[in-house]
Amino acid sequence: MIPTIQTVAETGSTNEDMKALAAAGEPEGVWLRAARQTGGKGRMGRVWQGQEGNLFASTLVRPGPLDPAAPSLAFVAAVAVHEALTEFTGAGVLTLKWPNDILADTTKLCGMLLESSNGAVVVGIGVNIASAPALPDREATCLHALGATACDAANVLERIAFHFAEWLARWRTYGLEPVIRAWEARAHPRGTPLAAALPDGERIYGTFDGLDPAGTLILHLADGTNRAIHAGDVFLL
Repeated sequence: MIPTIQTVAETGSTNEDMKALAAAGEPEGVWLRAARQTGGKGRMGRVWQGQEGNLFASTLVRPGPLDPAAPSLAFVAAVAVHEALTEFTGAGVLTLKWPNDILADTTKLCGMLLESSNGAVVVGIGVNIASAPALPDREATCLHALGATACDAANVLERIAFHFAEWLARWRTYGLEPVIRAWEARAHPRGTPLAAALPDGERIYGTFDGLDPAGTLILHLADGTNRAIHAGDVFLL
């Protein structure tokens, strides 16, 4: 399927717009990009800041009965976007952090938000291209600061849409296993110290011990046990 990209000058949230399209029966393959976004959302209820010159885009997937579990699309998106952005930065610059943040060293370049709506999964992607916001809990960077100055939101999204379509087809054809392998190959190495802030407020520390077959993060604790992290925020230490 050839992706279709629609562009608007401004919107509140491309995810909210895509939810409306999902309710109206929009098929897979359409992407919506806003030059300016005034009400973007991030994971865990955060606001995604919308400076002009950056990428704010969403698409939708309609999972079928034979597809892997819909939440695993987070890893499809992560691998696809990492692959696309690496075309602009060069190899070895970017890594993945669970579940789908893209980092340059320890600074955040890209975030994603997946939401279920009307039988579809809306995939929202924000990439800092021309500027990076000041975040309260972590440092951020942008593609231009990384030396990738010959790019803009339009051509970055073209590459993301291309790679996403390829990885979505692999996910449907071969299952989640090759996606998880590709994710781990692009992530920080096993043994990397991590902290996990869980939804109930608990904070635990350990080292990265890979993902299980469903994409759950495995954190190796100081007492020698492993802890499965299903939800929460993960920080490199």
